[in-house]
Amino acid sequence: MTERIFIGVAWPYANNLLHLGHVAGAYLPSDIFARYHRTKGNEVLMVSGSDQHGTPVTIRAEAEGKTPAEVAAYYHQKFLESWAGLGITFDLYTTTGTPNHRAVVQDIFLKLLEKDYLYKDTVSQPYCPKCSRFLPDRYVEGVCPSCKMPGARGDQCDACGKPMNPADLINACCKLCGTTPEFRQTEHFFLRLSAFEKPLLDWVNAQAEHWRPNVQRFTRRYLEEGLRDRAITRDITWGIPVPLPGYEDKRIYVWFEAVIGYLSASKEWAQLRGEPESWRNFWQGECKSYYFIGKDNIPFHTIIWPAMLMGYGGLNLPYDVPSNEFLTVEAQKLSKSKNLAIWLEDFLSRYQPDALRYMLSVNMPDTSDTDFSWREFVRRNNDELVATYGNLVNRTLSMLQKHFEGKVPDHGVLDDRSLSMIARTEEILITMDDLLHACRFKEAIKAAMALASETNKYLDEKAPWKTVKTDKAAAGVALYTALTVISGLRTAFYPFLPFSSERLHHFLGYEGTTQNDGWKLRRPVPGASLNPPEALFIKLDESVIEEETARMGLTPT
Repeated sequence: MTERIFIGVAWPYANNLLHLGHVAGAYLPSDIFARYHRTKGNEVLMVSGSDQHGTPVTIRAEAEGKTPAEVAAYYHQKFLESWAGLGITFDLYTTTGTPNHRAVVQDIFLKLLEKDYLYKDTVSQPYCPKCSRFLPDRYVEGVCPSCKMPGARGDQCDACGKPMNPADLINACCKLCGTTPEFRQTEHFFLRLSAFEKPLLDWVNAQAEHWRPNVQRFTRRYLEEGLRDRAITRDITWGIPVPLPGYEDKRIYVWFEAVIGYLSASKEWAQLRGEPESWRNFWQGECKSYYFIGKDNIPFHTIIWPAMLMGYGGLNLPYDVPSNEFLTVEAQKLSKSKNLAIWLEDFLSRYQPDALRYMLSVNMPDTSDTDFSWREFVRRNNDELVATYGNLVNRTLSMLQKHFEGKVPDHGVLDDRSLSMIARTEEILITMDDLLHACRFKEAIKAAMALASETNKYLDEKAPWKTVKTDKAAAGVALYTALTVISGLRTAFYPFLPFSSERLHHFLGYEGTTQNDGWKLRRPVPGASLNPPEALFIKLDESVIEEETARMGLTPT
């Protein structure tokens, strides 16, 4: 029975290039999940977009003397190029700057207001006397009152992940000029978040079986501490206008607006395909909704967005929020200001996308922070992709070209060892099916690579390069078996390594695509023609380690 799967992926601020932390945190795992479900034959909608209204965009624009729209448009295009280069398969990747998004956001605002989940109140907001303006949350920085780390923002502390208000910060200052802000009264709209405390806790308790422990703990902690109502408008001029007269100088704030992008993107997707009501298939009725984010975004997706959906009514709540932890680089926390980041655009200009996808999959920060080191990247590329999987494919297909006229051999009666290898391939696909369905990506890809290693041992035992001289039929059995396993590995690796899987699909002489074959073992047909193979992966020189760490001003670890 097929499933309907909605995949919402975090919306990156359109103020800087993407780095590997972004990829490992949300974009690669979501693409693996989407490709797997599409191969299963399930109906999938995966959406995201560039968040162009966040204050990081206005800060960047002011620093460069540009308009926020110019900055957002530039980085949105860069994101599109990076997604294509890495093979990220959104059904729609849009922006928060569309008329459609504005209409959906304003509709939710008005419906929540009508149902008394929004209310007006006068609040004290930071005002910079030197800049002569109210300061959005991210324009205020200081010491976190919870973990005491400096550099906390007025909306959140990145060190401990706690949501913040500017007034909570110790030694707060204006990010632009360093002046201590004054707090002045201004009227804003508030989300009555406190009204959802009990319903949210009941809902979270019902997710215990399939939510990751870190997401459960993180969410429960904030719910048990008690929810406070939060202002959802700000005194700014960049963003979605408040759809009421008298509020022309205020905008709906980004933390409230951006999560609505999942719904607005779904509606835009439906409109673009000429079926304007088809979004309902993924938001009403039988559909599981997954939200792929980094751990700093957990409360926005397990507390605030569900509360907004509950308040609006008639829309599906998240089924799972498989949040990843953080990726460090060379054992150090990513820092754009210190150039401690590996930019995706730079990486793809020098290395194969599947090499990166493999490294980040097998080293995914799914349950704890993990580290990316260039030494480990070179080792895994050379030892696992090239010497294990790539070597298995190349030597099997090369021997078939050389000794069997580039055709699938007639295997005759398969011996028990060969039959067990084919059965093992089918078992691995079943095991990976369960793991991928549960968003356990690291375990799944390790199972596939273990099968590749096991098949190499099988070939070493059978030594068809020797037996072909004395018993060609026996060599044919060994090579047919290896070829069958390789056909299964093509499918098993497809969600992770789509580029090499499609190349292998071609080498095997198959028509169509790997995805169209479904999540099952396709057995080669004796006598079918194979295409001459080429190396799937490029071996890297050890000098890469020193070159890349030097670019970051570091010493190789």
